[in-house]
Amino acid sequence: MRISRTAATAAAVVAALALTVAGCSSSGGKSSEEKSKDGSGGGKGVSTPRMKIAMITHSGEGDTFWDIVQSGAKQAAAKDNVDFLYSANKEGQQQSQLVQAAIDQKVDGIVVTLAKPQAVQDVVKKAVAAGIPVVTINSGAQYSKQLGALGHIGQDEGVAGEAVGEQLNANGKKKAVCVIHEQGNVSLEERCAGVKKTFKGSVENLNVDGTNTPAATSSIEAKLQAGSGGTAIDAVVTLGAPVAAAAVKAKGDAGSSAEVDTFDLNAAVIKQFKAKEIGFAVDQQPYLQGYLAVDELWLQKTNGNVIGGGRPVLTGPAIVTEKDVPALEKYTARGTR
Repeated sequence: MRISRTAATAAAVVAALALTVAGCSSSGGKSSEEKSKDGSGGGKGVSTPRMKIAMITHSGEGDTFWDIVQSGAKQAAAKDNVDFLYSANKEGQQQSQLVQAAIDQKVDGIVVTLAKPQAVQDVVKKAVAAGIPVVTINSGAQYSKQLGALGHIGQDEGVAGEAVGEQLNANGKKKAVCVIHEQGNVSLEERCAGVKKTFKGSVENLNVDGTNTPAATSSIEAKLQAGSGGTAIDAVVTLGAPVAAAAVKAKGDAGSSAEVDTFDLNAAVIKQFKAKEIGFAVDQQPYLQGYLAVDELWLQKTNGNVIGGGRPVLTGPAIVTEKDVPALEKYTARGTR
């Protein structure tokens, strides 16, 4: 598994800061031993005052990626004496309304995704103007600073796409389809653009509805069948682990020999590696995105810290292949990778 040195360094710095602040706290309050139910670890909780942090994402129904993000956020919340609130809507206007609801609740901090920045930019600025610190995660890194956020935590989507293009070259692929499962999501578009930038073969984008698996499967199958013969598609790149399963089924139904590769990692992808149904995956460490976002808001309030000095903190990309399965399987089984 290959991962950015910047990401590893950032994680180490955050861990050190968290331990320092927790050890020096003298603000009073309860101190408790928090045990994680999912086996992701536990530790002594801080004694800083109770905080309330809201996370609002663009998750569509059934997208398991965000379960992993929440696992990280909840673990940090348990450590940091935080009341963690989560809500999501894939539609930009509805996501904006959820951010407004968090402002109305007078939360101590907001974590938000910027997949559809034009829809949420005004309400994010409103939160900042109200004195509520904001951390952006996962998508829209280039918009984070101008909206007044403390910083952004996630992978560079363009760089991640470029890594995929390079891996496809290494695998000898010639024609790829990049499956966008949510139209209008700037991060997904950046990924496909990155693939096109470095891939020496041809790439065509395919838009599907990621919340309708049967329809997505049919669309991918039709694309594979249309690209048969001398122009056969030999690689399908999906931008989320749930869509990878649809691509694997579509490949079988179409009688295609195309390699299926995907962004994001979960327990299902590990099983697909074992069954040799997937060539490689791009891991952006969603657990780390949730954990660091909550921790940054706590560190800002209790110690005035800004992780990364306000610059984006990278959690990926890392290219994962079948050989990484033994090292990662126990983590994906418990929902933390």
